[in-house]
Amino acid sequence: MTSTIQIEKMSRKEKLLTMEAIWTALAKTETEVESPSWHKDALRETEARVAAGQERITDWEIAKRALRKRFE
Repeated sequence: MTSTIQIEKMSRKEKLLTMEAIWTALAKTETEVESPSWHKDALRETEARVAAGQERITDWEIAKRALRKRFE
């Protein structure tokens, strides 16, 4: 198990890769997790902004690359 001290010593890239690995592991068991009540409302609001042209959908892989580039 990784301690907080070990995490603090990681580079930004290592932290992001670790977070991605955690999210991937969590996604495999997503049916075990109940979404919070506000989540459905947030999704509806986002869908409305997309429909109104106020927001655009970005492929997740492209978004990850852009975020990595911005923060590395």
